[in-house]
This record gives sequence, C-alpha cells and structure tokens, in this order.
Amino acid sequence: MIALLEAKRAGLLARKHWMSNCIAGIIVGVVALPLGMAFAIASGVSPEQGIYTAIVAGLAVSILGGSRVQIAGPTGAFIVILAAVVAQHGVEGLQIATLMAGGILLVLGFARMGAVIKFIPAPVIVGFTAGIGVIIWVGQWKDFFGLPAVTGQHFHEKFWQLIHAFPQMDLMTTFIAVVSLLIVIYAPRIPRMERVPGPLVALIVLTTAQAIFQFPSVSTIGTAFGEIPRGLPSFHLPDITLSRMVELIGPAFAIAMLGAIESLLSAVVADGMTNTRHHSNQELIGQGVANILSPLFGGIAATGAIARTATNVRNGGNSPIAGIVHVVVLVLVLVVLAPLAVNIPLATLAAILFMVAWNMSQLKLVVDTLRGAPKADVVILLVTFGLTVFADLVVAVNIGVVLAMLHFLKRMADSVRVERQDAKTLKREFSLDGVTVPNHVAVLTVEGPFFFAAVDPFERALEQLDESVHTVIIRLHHVPFADGTALAALDKAISVYQKKEVRVMLSEVNPSIRRKLNRMGVTKKVGAHAIHDSIPSAMASIEHEEQVAAEDVVAETIKTSRA
Repeated sequence: MIALLEAKRAGLLARKHWMSNCIAGIIVGVVALPLGMAFAIASGVSPEQGIYTAIVAGLAVSILGGSRVQIAGPTGAFIVILAAVVAQHGVEGLQIATLMAGGILLVLGFARMGAVIKFIPAPVIVGFTAGIGVIIWVGQWKDFFGLPAVTGQHFHEKFWQLIHAFPQMDLMTTFIAVVSLLIVIYAPRIPRMERVPGPLVALIVLTTAQAIFQFPSVSTIGTAFGEIPRGLPSFHLPDITLSRMVELIGPAFAIAMLGAIESLLSAVVADGMTNTRHHSNQELIGQGVANILSPLFGGIAATGAIARTATNVRNGGNSPIAGIVHVVVLVLVLVVLAPLAVNIPLATLAAILFMVAWNMSQLKLVVDTLRGAPKADVVILLVTFGLTVFADLVVAVNIGVVLAMLHFLKRMADSVRVERQDAKTLKREFSLDGVTVPNHVAVLTVEGPFFFAAVDPFERALEQLDESVHTVIIRLHHVPFADGTALAALDKAISVYQKKEVRVMLSEVNPSIRRKLNRMGVTKKVGAHAIHDSIPSAMASIEHEEQVAAEDVVAETIKTSRA
C-alpha cells in the first residue's frame, strides 16, 4: 500500500483532486473495456475474462502497488504466452500457471529483486517487444480479414497457412476491419474529440452498424462466444495438483518474468511523466497479489499496462483514485451493458489489436537502433527478435540476456590492463630520487576489475618475465574489486614463483581485496612484510633487505677469513 500511503502524505487524496482523478479513471475504464476483451480473445479465452482481469487486478495494483498512477490489467505482451498455455493446458491450466506466477512475483518482491529486473538490457527489451508486436499482428489476420481458422504450433506454420488462405478473405469483414482501424487512428484527431479514445469510437460505430444490418458473414462476440454474463464473477479455485504444478512451472516463470518486466517498465514511464519515483519491490508485491486473485475470479494474467497508465496520467490522474474509478467503470459496464456486447465485430477488436501491435513494435526505435547502435547491440536485438517470433519468448529473453552479459564481460575483460612498468615510469610517478629500481625487480600493474575474465592477461604478463627477475611487485592500486577466480590465480602464481625462489610482493591493495586475501591465506603465504601501501615503501624494503643481506655476506666472509 506504499503508493496509496504516499498519495495520502502528498495530499493527493484530498477532495480537490477527486474530479481530475475521476475523469481520468472514467477515460481509462472506457479504454480498458475493448482492450480487455481483445486481449482475452487473442489469448484464447472468453472476452468477459479480460474484463474480470482488468477489474480484479486493476483494483489490487491500485491499492497495493508501488506506483501512484499504475493501471493494471491484461496486456498484449501476454498474448503469446497465454495463448500457448491455453492451447496446451486449457483455461484451467492457465489459471494455475497465473496463480503460480503471482506467488513468484511475491517472492521476487519480498526478496527485493525489483531493482535487479530493471537491469535487462534495452536491446533485449526492444527485440522481444517488437517480436511480440509482429506475432500479435499476424495472429489477428484471421479476424481482420475473415479468414478460416488455421492450425500449427509454430509461427511460421500459421503464417504460411494464412498466406495461402487469403483468397478466401471475406470482403465485408475486411471492410469493417479497415473502417475500424481508420477510426481508431483518426478519431482522436477530430476537433473536440481529442480526449475520446479511438477504440471506443470504433467499438460504438461498428457495433451499432452490425446490430442494425446484421451482416451474416461478419463474426461477432455473440456468434463466437455467446452473450457475456451480466454481473460480477464468482470465486472459483482451480483443481491444483502437484503434477500440474510441475507441468506449468515453465509457463508460470515466463508469466512472472514478463509481468515483472512490463510492470516495472510501465512504472518507469509513469515516473518520467509525473516526476515521481515508484517502489519497484512493492510494485512486484502488488502485481503478485493481482495475479493470485485474478484467476480465482475467472481472470487471466495481468501486469502494468503502459498505454493505459500513460492515458491515466495525460488525463489528470495522479493518485490510486483514478485506478479505482477505472475499476468501478468496468463493473458498471459489466452489470449494465454486458448484453450489448454480442454485436461487437471481432474484426473491430482485431483492428484495435493492430494498433496495439504497431505501438508495441516501436518501429522507429528499432530502425534507429539498427542504424546507430553498436554492432553487438544490433546482434542482440536481432537474435532476441528472431527467437521471440520463431522460437519462444522465454528462450528469446534468456538468450538475449546471456548474450548481453557475455558481451559486457568481454568489454570488461578488454578494459583490464596488466603491464610491466619500467624504472623511468616509476621514477617519474613517484620521484624516486636516490632510490634505484634493480633490473632483477619487476613491477606489474593491474588496472581494472580483477575477475575471472581478466585471469588470462594476468597469467600472460607473468609468463613474459625473464629468468633474471628475482622479485615481482604486483600493484593493485587501480583494481576496484576482485573475485575468487582471479585471487585463486594470484595465489597459484605466488606458489609457482616461490618454488622458483622468486619473491612476490603486493602493493596498494584496497581494504576489501586485502580482507579476501586474508581469508584465502594469501597474506600468510607472501608474509605481511611483503604487502605495502606504496611502491616507494616496497622499493625501500627491498633495498633494506638487500643491504642487510650484503652486510651478512661481508660479515660471513670476514669470519671465514679469520678462521
């Protein structure tokens, strides 16, 4: 309830803010109605389940979420995953997977993983959202053009069948779809209609036309699903068994991760529009509760909806009141106007989803990235996009993130420098007047993070030292952190050189790394006297030890000659 409490502290629950939030909530509720039905149908469930989701999840996130203005409900990003789950496991399987996803989101929120999820690289996000946009677009061809149903598990199979089915296109369905699309695009540009959602105008105009003329070849919600039940959904607990949970663990994680990513992206967008800061962990908790409650009342998976959240802010919403009002609007529609939905053409809902797909694809951003981004980012975007479309969304995100991490590690490894410093460089840096740097002393400096990918250049630098070197000083002054693999390599190198009777000294080790060296026993191995705070101190120690050794040799020689 952080967002609700913060809104109260900020005075946004005061009566003077009610009107603006109520207006925003009404507009968002009107926008959410056709979208909820369209997303539900595209996901393979009945249209009323999309409305149930918007009501239950929208209320939960508005009260328990981490953003003041977040609007939650079914979204286009879920269509690909949910449709696959319904096709393989049925509607009840989807509800069980959604329940499990809600539990996963709760765990992520309580474990404070909200900030970590936001670290998914931009090329991965752009790639999979563009891929989802393409899948939604092609998936709506059937209802947009009045084509026969197609079969096939993979995208390319369905795409090829749809191409071959185009000669069977229904002209009246296509006409209604094209008119709907034009209204969705251009209705808000008509003077004095800027604040009227285009999807709502298309829904009213084409539903009225269908109700009057009853075009026989045009599929509607009534012909496909029957009449939408009037009234609120009832509580129903799915038949949950251990075997079904094991079967659905993959889809549950996919729903949870996608829901987390999209809800946090939506919250970030809202922050930019309202100059506020959301609580990412609380947002995950709110989304978790929403996805647990939604399937218990007949709904499907839900997350923060970027478009509806932006609509909320643009129309004056600045507190959870707007989200609650949007839920009230949907409840009133469900109770009062549900029977009228039988004449809604599926072609109109397909046209609305065409616009959703276009907005999700972010074509301009994709083109700009392909033109101007580094080659590695372009490759990551294209791989993620291709895998999203032709393989699987979860696989696409996982591989995209792994590729981005490997690229990052390579760049980090390339930034690590391990080189030998000569006497002139050291004298210039430290002004070592009167202090010589013997030829048998090698000073190696390590610059950059000392981690497993930097072990190879470190070992190569050690291998290049000639046999005349009797003392090696390893400078760690520009090493911000070191991991266990790199320190183990250092430990191994010290052992190898000690067997060769080559002394190893460490210089300018920061406290964090020094504590790790103590725990690993490296400090004991080299001796505390061999770790120095600076190069002058190390050189002075070497000079002193050599002087003492020389005096001992002289004393031993005198003793021998006297004997």
